[in-house]
Amino acid sequence: MRRPHIRSRRLAIALAVTTAATLSAGAAVATPASPVASPSARSATGTPAIVDAARAAAYAHSATTGVGAQDTLKATDTLVDADGSRHVRFVRTHRGMPVLGGDLVVHLGADSSYQGVTRAARHTVDLPAADPKLSGRQAAAKAAAVAQGTAGEPRLVVDARAGRTTLAYQVQVDDSGTAEAGGARTVVIDAATGNVLSDIPVNEPFLSPSVQHKLRQRGERLTPGTAVAATPPAPGKPAAGHYPAPATGSGVSFFVGTVPLSTTQTAKDAFVLRDGTRGNTETRDAGGKELDKFLTGKPFTSGTNRWGNGTTGNRTTAAVDAQFGITSTLDFYKKTFGRKGIKNDGAGAHALVHYGANVGNAFWSSDCGCMLYGDGDGKLFTKPLVVLDVTGHELTHGVVDATAGLEPTRVDPEGRQFGEPGALNESLADIFGSAVEFATNNPKNPPNYLMGEKLGLAQKFLRRLDKPSLDKLEGTVDYWSKDTYDTEVHAGSGVSSHAFYLLAEGSGKKTIGGVAYDSATYDGAKVTGIGRDKALAIFYRALTRYMVSTTDFHDARTATLQAAKDLYGAGSTAYRTVDRAWAAVNVTAANAPRR
Repeated sequence: MRRPHIRSRRLAIALAVTTAATLSAGAAVATPASPVASPSARSATGTPAIVDAARAAAYAHSATTGVGAQDTLKATDTLVDADGSRHVRFVRTHRGMPVLGGDLVVHLGADSSYQGVTRAARHTVDLPAADPKLSGRQAAAKAAAVAQGTAGEPRLVVDARAGRTTLAYQVQVDDSGTAEAGGARTVVIDAATGNVLSDIPVNEPFLSPSVQHKLRQRGERLTPGTAVAATPPAPGKPAAGHYPAPATGSGVSFFVGTVPLSTTQTAKDAFVLRDGTRGNTETRDAGGKELDKFLTGKPFTSGTNRWGNGTTGNRTTAAVDAQFGITSTLDFYKKTFGRKGIKNDGAGAHALVHYGANVGNAFWSSDCGCMLYGDGDGKLFTKPLVVLDVTGHELTHGVVDATAGLEPTRVDPEGRQFGEPGALNESLADIFGSAVEFATNNPKNPPNYLMGEKLGLAQKFLRRLDKPSLDKLEGTVDYWSKDTYDTEVHAGSGVSSHAFYLLAEGSGKKTIGGVAYDSATYDGAKVTGIGRDKALAIFYRALTRYMVSTTDFHDARTATLQAAKDLYGAGSTAYRTVDRAWAAVNVTAANAPRR
């Protein structure tokens, strides 16, 4: 579940005159002083000198950054590479009002010299007047009527999306009758005309409305395959009288068998399902209610440090899967990229299981930093969606939300999202969600390039990266075309997912981990993969440094080429294969839309 604010369509990447480096995609990005040998970087969010230098550069180079005298920049992320290059991500206010679609990343050299900028909107934001014709009360009433819920306090914003600069009201509507599980929607109302500029569900579900509708039409009743229940082994030796203290317990899950769990001992024979070694990551019980705050959930406790029994009759079983999935995802991001938590701030993640009544879905909530897991609706899904790749997928939405903030270009009344930035978001969630499986390498949940293979679907998976079009539920596409820009995001995600698979594994028939793959290319030419580790490093670097809220597939090509250049050099096999992988899904410099 992301807090969605649709941003402007086009990614504008400008260069400082001093670097003048241009990529063949038709957009240019900054060239670091030297190739970076590792995908990891140290976070410098709390380094005022770097932020101040980037902010000053943004104003000094207003012709390329689009930042004007009436704009204020707030840093949301700062990364310093091994070679000293700096990347500072900003959100913007204009005349004191938040700018939707105003995000940008300023790139600096090791000496803080300006190297370039990545912009979500190409045009300069300039709002001569800030006098709304509608009152806040009128805007709230309109938003409540549209979203069929209770409107919160409206706030004036500048909507710079889709090339416009419009004074508007942004209103969050809770208990929406148009959102799944009575969730919230974010509605933006034109302050002059009263027109609805966007109306987006805050909940970002794993299963899209399209899939749910089609499954119901088919009459499928899904019974996810689970691991064989077993008695957990005896827990580790408890602490000797100093509480709270870290402890090692064990749990029996639905999907991954018996697993170790890091817990917290609070007394001699008392334990809570909270992992102090991972930023106090914790899973709690929502008790069948649609809670919107993690702390209102009931902690899971035990007198033995043994958790769950692998059945739905034990409420803790779902918590075992959730806690294992979250800690596995956090471990993947930390070990692979040095990322410390979803927001890279060292904080753990939280989960609420048994969320709502008859909820057959799972969500990421950026509002509370929580995973929300329903127990199934009793009709379509009969078990909680606490599967490992579901958790990896949804927590990656949290990572995207904390970095590029990729958003769809539009959402229809049924809640279906459209557009390439949203499709890229779904693709990245699938890419890194599958990578969590590979990194965890659990024998009860073998890693593969399939998503949702444990959900019990008739087609044996929900989506797959090697040949996305084998997914008939969502009509996922293998290759880019001019129609892709307004394709439903899960269907459109196949373009970049396919490019990633080709980059990592290459084209043609192969068997990986017992799963047969056969990935074709748009032009029929062969692609030789560079390996999953390098492919992940390139896509992660592109996400965290060169993508913004409006990045589309051609922009993603440019971003991954720049990332490959940074990591391995412009003459490297990795750089050439990135170019080749995108061409293999029909994303090239030649067919890039006009900017």
